[in-house]
Amino acid sequence: MELKTARLTLLIDPAKKAAFERLCALQDQTPSQVVRQLIRDYLAHHGASFVPSGASAEAAAAPQNVERQRRNAARRRKR
Repeated sequence: MELKTARLTLLIDPAKKAAFERLCALQDQTPSQVVRQLIRDYLAHHGASFVPSGASAEAAAAPQNVERQRRNAARRRKR
C-alpha cells in the first residue's frame, strides 16, 4: 500500500472546485482519490517511472513499471 503523507496544495477557481467535488461524489470517490489517479495516469503517459512509497522490496526491484502494467490492464478491460 502506498504511503499517503505528502501534501499538494493548489489554487483553483471556486466554481470548478465545487463542480469537481459534486462529480466526485456522484462517482462515489473522494477528490483525493481522483487527483491521485490523475497523477498516476499523467506519470504513466509521460513514461515517468516511480516506486510507490511503502512498496515491497520485490515491487521496487521489478524491471517494469508496476503502474504501467495496471494502466494497460485497465485499458484492456475497457475494450
